[in-house]
Amino acid sequence: MTYTRIFTGADGEAHFEEIYIPMNDSGEIGSLSEMFPVSGIIFRENQPGYDYDFHNAPARQFIVLLEGAIEIISGTGQSRRFYEGDIILVEDTEGRGHRSRSLDGKKRKSIFITLD
Repeated sequence: MTYTRIFTGADGEAHFEEIYIPMNDSGEIGSLSEMFPVSGIIFRENQPGYDYDFHNAPARQFIVLLEGAIEIISGTGQSRRFYEGDIILVEDTEGRGHRSRSLDGKKRKSIFITLD
């Protein structure tokens, strides 16, 4: 399993990186990763047409997209598109941050999982 990490580079801009999550065979229940220590969970809905200019993540957090699609644009001009089921780790709590906007004109539902 993988997720996309968004982090602030030495240049003060947000960058993307793909991270592989090692999975361990757990028999009949499938494969599990190691536990991530978390401090909270937030459920979020965005209205259609969501377009949020450059901003920082308020905390290190995973975002799990449940419904809808977004494009995230870094300060370097790179962009990535994310869809239902995608996992993003936002860690760009400093620097210029990133921009995010709705792609499909539909309400977006997601879960934010704040890390310790």
